[in-house]
Amino acid sequence: MSNTTMSLKQELLSAMKTLRLKISTSKYKSYLLGTIFYKYLSDNMLYNVWELLMDEPNRNLDKAQKLYEKNVGRQDLITELYLSLGYVIEPADTYTSILNSVKNNSFKVTQLESAFNKLEESFPYFQGIFSDYDLYSNELGNTAQKRANTIAEVLQMIGKFELVKNPSVSLGDAYEYLLSQFASESGKKAEAFYTPQQISELLTRLTLLDKDYSAGMNVYDPTMGTGSLLLNFKKYSTEPERITYYGQEINFRTYKLAKMNFILHNIEQACRNLRNRDTLTEDWPTEDWLSKDIHDFDAVVMNPPYSLKWSADKSFLNDPRFASYGVLPPKSNADYAFLLHGYSHLKHSGVMSIVLPHGVLFRGGTEGKIRKQLLENGAIDAVIGLPANIFYSTGIPTVILVLKKNKQDRDVMFIDASKGFEKVKTQNKLREEDIEHILAAYTARQDIKKYAHLAQFDEIKENDFNLNIPSYVDTFRKK
Repeated sequence: MSNTTMSLKQELLSAMKTLRLKISTSKYKSYLLGTIFYKYLSDNMLYNVWELLMDEPNRNLDKAQKLYEKNVGRQDLITELYLSLGYVIEPADTYTSILNSVKNNSFKVTQLESAFNKLEESFPYFQGIFSDYDLYSNELGNTAQKRANTIAEVLQMIGKFELVKNPSVSLGDAYEYLLSQFASESGKKAEAFYTPQQISELLTRLTLLDKDYSAGMNVYDPTMGTGSLLLNFKKYSTEPERITYYGQEINFRTYKLAKMNFILHNIEQACRNLRNRDTLTEDWPTEDWLSKDIHDFDAVVMNPPYSLKWSADKSFLNDPRFASYGVLPPKSNADYAFLLHGYSHLKHSGVMSIVLPHGVLFRGGTEGKIRKQLLENGAIDAVIGLPANIFYSTGIPTVILVLKKNKQDRDVMFIDASKGFEKVKTQNKLREEDIEHILAAYTARQDIKKYAHLAQFDEIKENDFNLNIPSYVDTFRKK
């Protein structure tokens, strides 16, 4: 981790703590992340203006602002900004301009409101992205002047930070850090919108092992949350600039965080395909989606909501995602519905990794029938047991299933990784050594006493297709 990244993280954490004293815990996240995002958009545009019009490298925001004001009438400049960035902010609406009005005591809340509205109305990608940024909330103060003063403080606080000159990954990592802090702070009351980075790393790297994606790859997360899991491919792929991302998220607020996340990680417009939809009721991507030919993926990664209720309507028996299994996951539990959705969108040569509760390993009924067919087809490649209390929103132990479509055998690699972690405050966390241990065992596919076992199909069949890890790995340890 670079010093620049750590410094930015510390600065943003300090801002977060300051805001928490002024604004309620349930609201300050929207003000902090929204302000950071708007400043990044504005600063990035002004620096682009400077680079397009000036040869000299000695740039700063005030100089770029003045240059922009002088040249805003040039259509070639505006066209180039739109083509390269996907948006344009008017000179009076830039963060620099609004911050200057704060400094000279002329700031009005309506300035920021107008700037947000213009961006949302003019460019579809930003529609509704600032809807939680309530400029008139009593949380900010019980009078108009107090509310304006609070917003002005936030603008000044974030206005001190250099968000663009730092490498883009530094800002992306800092944003991820803030998301993790919000998730940790919310604890078990939080929505399951954030997958801890170490789990995201493991899920991503499991799909990349022994794969050559030098010509590019397409990755998909049907329950993407804030997009953190998808964005790990940029970290661990050998060709990070040749990745196209597809993600779907049902919660609009979380979807907005994901859209911000992708921009702050400097993902180009053409490479980010994100939607706010219900993955189970509305299959996507489909073959006729905007006439694109991408509907199956090199890698599918998922951390869906656990044991969610769903309709299980009989019409889904004709849905391509579920039809070949002859049965549907029960209404009371959509775990296998998410799994089958993701698996249906996996390329023949691809790899899928998904986190689910242990119940998917042994529950009977229609889930047992689906599990049996997956095993008979050789779809399940590995079962990896994770430590309990590793997620912010739940303390239950979970399991990673790795699935493939082109396996030459029906063996399943079982790994009991439930004891390899460090305790950080009240949360358990995988260490880098734990991740490496899991990946090495998965790759080697050899028995390791009390840790890993490669089970033949006949052994699984004798166990009546029950995948409970202790049935294959002796997990007993003397105290």
